[in-house]
Amino acid sequence: MNNVKEENGVEPQGARGLEIEPRDNPMKKAQINMRAPLPKRFYKETSVARDEAGLYRVLLDGKPLRTPTKNLLALPSEAAAILVAEEFDAQKKEIDPSTMPVTRIVNSAIDGVSADVDGVVADLVRFSETDLLCYRAEGPDGLAVAQAKAWQPVLDWAAKALGAKLLVVEGIMHVAQPRETIAAIAAEINSLRDPFLLSCVHVMTTLTGSVMLGLAVANGRLSADEAFEAAHVDEDWNIRLWGEDAEAAERRAYKKGEMLAAARLYEALPGR
Repeated sequence: MNNVKEENGVEPQGARGLEIEPRDNPMKKAQINMRAPLPKRFYKETSVARDEAGLYRVLLDGKPLRTPTKNLLALPSEAAAILVAEEFDAQKKEIDPSTMPVTRIVNSAIDGVSADVDGVVADLVRFSETDLLCYRAEGPDGLAVAQAKAWQPVLDWAAKALGAKLLVVEGIMHVAQPRETIAAIAAEINSLRDPFLLSCVHVMTTLTGSVMLGLAVANGRLSADEAFEAAHVDEDWNIRLWGEDAEAAERRAYKKGEMLAAARLYEALPGR
């Protein structure tokens, strides 16, 4: 079997959804290793147990699961731990990390984000300086209307709920956002300093290209599905004009699954 047994837990090779890289962005310390052969499933049963610290561990045949860097995989809520356990339970003869988005996010939070919360916060704040929702098409009119319909309500919500009034321009020329706007967004992101919450928002932000969409999901303004579709207004416009490419559709479906997984984990966490 391709498992590594520890005295106090197991670190299945298939859990290596997030590889550590010598990079200052902790969210990129965990990438799917698609080249390595998939390890065999070595366990029969998955379960969840509360430990002495009040955290919830995922157990494989009664042994606590470990992250790729051998940290104990412990979560602050039973619901979140169950999501990880369900992904392991769903594995067949082999363990495929590409089908385990929640596990990869959890590994990233424990092995990467927890050691550099400030770095992840700063990275998310930088997204607000060039947020997708602030750059509108100069034409055609139909696309500009579609963008405004999908994006402007989110910006209006941000201005009212977060005190973050973002400037909007036509074209791709960079526009500097007001300092008070960036400060308001930074304050909102800083309220989510828990590594698990931050990891979820970071995933949703990078998948959509918009921290405002990520925060809209985090605050319940949009569902993950609504935010993901809003991020693809331009793509949908082109599909209507030229048709859909099969490979592009497959990539989009995969990314949408990642988005929905991040939102499920976020909803399962305390302190949101």
